Amino acid sequence: MSLPTTMRALVLHDYASGRFSESQVPLPQAGPGEVLVRVVASGVNPIDYKIRTGNAPYAMPELPAIIGTDLAGVVEAVGAGVSQFVVGDEVYGLTGGVRGLQGSLAEYAAVDARLLAHKPSTLSLREAAAMPLVFLTAWEGLVDRAKVGAGHKVLVHGGAGGVGHAAVQIARSLGAEVFATVSAGKKHIVEGYGATAIDYRTQGVADYVTAHTAGAGFDVIYDTVGGASLDDSFAAIAHYGHIASCAAFGQHGLAVGSLRCMTLSGVFVLLPMLSGNGRAHHGDILKAAAQMVEQGHFRPLLDARRYTLTEAHAAHDAVEQGTAVGKVVIDIA
Repeated sequence: MSLPTTMRALVLHDYASGRFSESQVPLPQAGPGEVLVRVVASGVNPIDYKIRTGNAPYAMPELPAIIGTDLAGVVEAVGAGVSQFVVGDEVYGLTGGVRGLQGSLAEYAAVDARLLAHKPSTLSLREAAAMPLVFLTAWEGLVDRAKVGAGHKVLVHGGAGGVGHAAVQIARSLGAEVFATVSAGKKHIVEGYGATAIDYRTQGVADYVTAHTAGAGFDVIYDTVGGASLDDSFAAIAHYGHIASCAAFGQHGLAVGSLRCMTLSGVFVLLPMLSGNGRAHHGDILKAAAQMVEQGHFRPLLDARRYTLTEAHAAHDAVEQGTAVGKVVIDIA
C-alpha cells in the first residue's frame, strides 16, 4: 500500500497563545539513519506543556512546529543505513518535539532510528507510548549514574509519579530495597510495586531516616520533585551515598550533603536529542526496558482517561494540573 503525501498534525504557531492548529502537512521522508513511523500513540510529559507554553527555552523548537516527545507506532519506511528495523515493526521511543526534531502529535514522524527500540511484546502500542521518557530518565539516574544494585537502600521522592514509578520498579528489579515518598492517597501505587511507602506529609526526614535506616541514611536517593525534596535528600543520604535528580533546577545549599561526602548527579534526558550525542544509548536502554516488561519486572502506570489528537489540549491540561494518575497518552490513530 502506498503512503499518502500529506498527514494530519497539530501545529504550534506561537508560544504566546500556546494553542495548536490542526492541519494537513507534507508527509516527512525517512532520511539516512531514519525510519518513518506511523504514530499510533503519543505519551504526554510535563516537558510537552512547558514547550507549548514557551517555558522551556533550552528545548523549544523554531515555530511553526509539531511537538510531542514520546511515541509508539509502526515502521512504514526505512532510510539508508538502517538495518535494525524493517517495515511493519512496532517500535517506541523518545524521539522528538524539541529543537530540530518533529514531535509525535502527527500521524507520521521521521525519526532517528537510534532513538527507537522494538516495543515490549506484552504491551499495546498505547501502553508502550507511556514509557520512554520516564523509563529513560529513571534509568539514567539509577543505573548510569548511581549504579544501583542488590543490597542498596534506595529512596525515591515522588514514587507514584511518572519518573518515580519507573524508578521504583527499576531499583526493585536490580535487587535494591526501595522506599518512596508519596501522599496517602497514592500509597497503594508504590506498595503495589513492592516499595515501602513514606507519607511525606506526616513523616519528617529525621523520622523516616531513623525508622528505615537506623539513622544511617539511604545509599541512593532519586529525587523527581526538586525544591525542598532535594534539600531533604542532602539530609537523608548515607555517607558516600549518591543522589540523582531530574528536577535540580533551583538554588540549593550543598553543605549538609557535602559533609556526608555525597555524590550529586543531574539527569537531563533530552540532551541526546538536542546534542546528537548518546542517542544509541537511549535505544539500548529501551531494549532493556522491553526485556524488563516481558520478564514481568516493569509495568507502566496509565491514566484511565482516553484522548484523541483533537483533545491534545485537554491531555496537556491533565498533566499540568496534576489530575492524572499515571501517564497520559493521546491516541493518534
